[in-house]
Amino acid sequence: MAIYFSATARRLGIFSAVGVVVLGVAYATTLIVGFLSLRSPEEPIRDPMFSILEILIIVMMPVMVALMVVVHAWAPPHVKTFSLTAVVFMGLVAGVTCSVHFVILTLSRQAAFAGQPVLPLLLSFKWPSVVYVLDILAWDFFFPLSMLFAAPVFSGSRLTVSIRMLMIASGVLAFAGLGGVVTGSMQLRNIGIVGYLGMFLVVVWLLAVLFSRTRPVAADRGSPMGDERLKAGE
Repeated sequence: MAIYFSATARRLGIFSAVGVVVLGVAYATTLIVGFLSLRSPEEPIRDPMFSILEILIIVMMPVMVALMVVVHAWAPPHVKTFSLTAVVFMGLVAGVTCSVHFVILTLSRQAAFAGQPVLPLLLSFKWPSVVYVLDILAWDFFFPLSMLFAAPVFSGSRLTVSIRMLMIASGVLAFAGLGGVVTGSMQLRNIGIVGYLGMFLVVVWLLAVLFSRTRPVAADRGSPMGDERLKAGE
């Protein structure tokens, strides 16, 4: 357990973990309904399901970043370098993903863009396109890096070891999604979806359990450890 883990961090961790699970389940459910509504697997998901998916992913990203910040707060001092790196990579996931989906949600509906023959190459999730490549960069490269750097934070109990192993599995599966780019088959990229959606939601739920079981611990100015942190400028 981390030496310093405030009550505020604990509350934020529980709230953000539950938020990611709720939004993630809503996203997965909407995605399944969208796929089932297609007449052919080659067709894109249509509105209103498509717009709901875009909004859900944009809303979920800040919550995921907050969750990784709490993981960093929970991390013992000797692995905080890893947890901070994980936060940075999750921030990159959020930045790229929110940019991609906000652009699609807004510009792709504008008349000035809708009539352009180049639109599918820029703003569609049909391979190959610019936004599709950026989304793959976020979820099949930056996301697994975040998971793999966060994994060393967790060790000791059965719960923390489970989180560690599932984070590694989530990261490896997400990395495997890059095979879709190499082969040009986006069906292969679905392996990555298992990692960053299905497996990750299990990780997040276990994090909610972990934070709920963790007692807040904070250094005060009168303690030797508190004085040491003040000298270090923390």
